[in-house]
Amino acid sequence: MSLQVETLEKNMAKLTIDVAVEDLEKAIQKVYQRMKNRISVPGFRKGKAPRRMVERIYGAEIFLEDAANDLIPEQYSLAIKDCGLDIVSRPKIEIVTLEPGKPMVFTAEVALKPDVELGQYKGFEIPRQEVNVTDEQVDQEIAREQDKNSRKVLVEGRGAEKGDTVTMDFNGTIDGAAFDGGSGNGFPLVLGSNSFIPGFEDQLEGVYAGDEAKVYVTFPEDYHEASLAGKAAVFVCNIKKVETKELPELNDEFAQDVSDFNTFSEYRESVKASLLERQEKAARQALENAAVEKAVENAVMDIPDAMIDTQARNIAEEYAHNLEMQGMNLDQYLQYSGQTIESFVEGMKPNATRRIRTSLVLEKIAQTEGITVTDEELEAEYARIAQESGMEIDKVREYMKGSEDQMRQELSAQKVIQMLADSAV
Repeated sequence: MSLQVETLEKNMAKLTIDVAVEDLEKAIQKVYQRMKNRISVPGFRKGKAPRRMVERIYGAEIFLEDAANDLIPEQYSLAIKDCGLDIVSRPKIEIVTLEPGKPMVFTAEVALKPDVELGQYKGFEIPRQEVNVTDEQVDQEIAREQDKNSRKVLVEGRGAEKGDTVTMDFNGTIDGAAFDGGSGNGFPLVLGSNSFIPGFEDQLEGVYAGDEAKVYVTFPEDYHEASLAGKAAVFVCNIKKVETKELPELNDEFAQDVSDFNTFSEYRESVKASLLERQEKAARQALENAAVEKAVENAVMDIPDAMIDTQARNIAEEYAHNLEMQGMNLDQYLQYSGQTIESFVEGMKPNATRRIRTSLVLEKIAQTEGITVTDEELEAEYARIAQESGMEIDKVREYMKGSEDQMRQELSAQKVIQMLADSAV
């Protein structure tokens, strides 16, 4: 393999890679061995026809494209090791020459990491968020915990009220005809939750278990299902049961059930301390974010479009992975949101640009300030991960093998962020 590097405008470069005839021949032979059992040649059993015979019948180029597809990733990887460039994008590959008996030549256009010119990055005047936990906030937090520990009990002696759960079977019609999504069995509906069509829940106030209630509603003009938008519908609801929420009393027993404290007063103080800690963390995070944002604003860099495109695609892949964790794939999401993959990736570019600018600035500041990550700090990070994940530290080291440089970079960025925030006035 031989390599030529051409520097282009706006932090781009073109690598021209020549692959020796011998390497192309080896790749072609590998493709032939892989495919020969699927190729029919008159007079030969499948897999027994010599390669030259196959090429004579089907053309000398039959294995070329697959051979090139095998060679390009391998040869590109060798080229980027040899060129010594700091490449920050996926390559744009173009085949220049691909013929039997000749060297294969292809080009790879890539983005290079841009230089960063720092402006002021320390000593910014940044207002601090106020940290103050009120009694009302403590009461609200305790009320949420009280609600989490509530139980449902059947309503007796009165009709359904806001906040009650009405369990029902329902069948909806429009002009006397049923429609998709208009029926349900054993459906629990919390009155006042506004989870059904406007006006639906109000008409169920006062119902009792065993009642049959008719609900008259009109779908909103901007309803997500266009075929139903603006249509008047009638729902026949058979009420199975009405339940209300019973909250536990706020006393020492409640404190013992939901915490490690014996008295309600101790529990209340712990809630206040927890809220204070959360506020302090939020205030610190806001300070760090503001300090980093100002440092990034003051920096100058020329980010190549290909770098932004690569980062946007990486973010899109992260999003797709998160969707899969929730039981949905990207194609479904795009269909529901009315987007194409192109418009989806395009929408990620502002976030991609912010990520790139922030990462480059933090890296440049670390270099300028001589901030590094020691082996001891890396080991402490392994220990933290082990403690939080419940894994043995040796397993963490094994799992993170190959990611050490990335971990050092992330830890370095954290140290820079802390320094920027500490320098704020």
